[in-house]
Amino acid sequence: MTKRLSPLELMQQLVAFPTVSRDTNIPLIDWVADYLASHDIQSHRYVDSEQPKHALFAHVGPWQEGAIVLSGHTDVVPVDGQPWDSDPFEVMEKDGKYFGRGTCDMKGFDALAIWALVEAQHVGVKRPLQIALSFDEEIGCTGAPPMINAMQPVLPKGAAVIVGEPSMMQAVSGHKGGSGFDTHIRGFEVHSSLMDRGVNAIMFGAKLIEWANLTNAANRDAVPGTLAQAFDPPYTTLHVGQISGGTAHNITAKDCYFAMDFRVVPDETKAEWEARYREVVVDVEQQMQAIVPETFIQLSERFNVPALSPEDEGEAETLVRSLTGDNASHVVSYATEAGQFQEAGYSAIICGPGDIAQAHQPNEYITKAQFEAGHGFMRRLVERLCT
Repeated sequence: MTKRLSPLELMQQLVAFPTVSRDTNIPLIDWVADYLASHDIQSHRYVDSEQPKHALFAHVGPWQEGAIVLSGHTDVVPVDGQPWDSDPFEVMEKDGKYFGRGTCDMKGFDALAIWALVEAQHVGVKRPLQIALSFDEEIGCTGAPPMINAMQPVLPKGAAVIVGEPSMMQAVSGHKGGSGFDTHIRGFEVHSSLMDRGVNAIMFGAKLIEWANLTNAANRDAVPGTLAQAFDPPYTTLHVGQISGGTAHNITAKDCYFAMDFRVVPDETKAEWEARYREVVVDVEQQMQAIVPETFIQLSERFNVPALSPEDEGEAETLVRSLTGDNASHVVSYATEAGQFQEAGYSAIICGPGDIAQAHQPNEYITKAQFEAGHGFMRRLVERLCT
C-alpha cells in the first residue's frame, strides 16, 4: 500500500498539474484516483461528454447516508501575461507562504480533503466522509451540477457539504447568486459619414451597458433588503468586463460582443433580473430594427449559479462552527458551488484556508499558517467522525 502523503506533498502534486479551465483536468483526476485506490478507496467519475474533463467523488466509512462531503474544484485560472516570480505550477515556499497557481484557490483545500479522506479510511470512522472534486468552477460553476447529479445514485446521500473556497477558515453561510448572458448585437455597416442609415452595433450595445450603469447607481441608492444588508456591496450588481466588435473607425460596427453578468442578492431572483435585461434588450432591438429590419440582439446564457442562503440551524454550519469556534456571521459576494449543493438538497457551508484576495493573482499564495489551520480543521473533523 502506498505511503500516506502529507497535505503539503499532496498540494505539490496537485499544483503540478496545469489544470487551467480551458484545458483538460484528466491527468490530475487520474492521479487522485490512483492514489485513493492505493489506499483501498474506490472513486467514481462523472465524464463530460463534450470536453476532456472529469469530476471525481468517493466515499469512506459505513455505507450509509449522512456523510460529510468535502467539495473542491480542480480547475484554475490562467497565468498568461501575469508577472510570476517563480514557476506557477510548482509550489515554492518563501517567507512563510506557499506560492503557486491554485495554492489558495483551491488546490490547498483539495489536498487537505484528500488527506482527510485517506486518514478516515485508515483510522476507521463511524460516520462516513465523502469527497467531490469538480471542474469548470472558474468559468461559471458549470461542472458541479452534473457531478452532483451523478453522485446521487452512486453514493449514499451526504448530509452536510463543506465547500473549501478560501474563507480564512471562517464559516461563510451565504453568497450572492450569479448569472451571465453572452450578448451579440448585429448591426448594419455603412460609411460613418452616413451613419444615420446604418446601425452601429457598438453604440447600440453601449445603451445596454449604460442601462447597467444606471441600474447599479439606482441599486446603490436604494434601501437594501433584509438579506442583502449583510453583503458588500448590499445590492445586486451588473457588470461588463470585456467588449469587442467593429471593423474600422470609419465604418458603423456590424457586430458587438460582450457578457452582461449579474451578482444577485438572496432577496431577489436571477429570473427577475434576466426578465429585466431581456425587456431592455427588446427595446434597444426595436430601435435598431426601425432603421434596418434585419438587425438583431441575441442572448445566450453563459452561467447560472444559485445563491447560498443562510440556513436555520443548518447541519453544515453547526458542524463547521463547532470545529472552528467561529460564531460570527459571514457572507461573501462571489458565487460558489455551495449554492448548487444546497439547491440539490444538501446542507452547505463555505470554509477553507487562504484569503480570497490572493485568488487569481500573480504569485498566488497561501500562508503556511492558513494551510496548517486547514490541516488542524481536518484532523478535528476526522476525530469527530470517529465518535
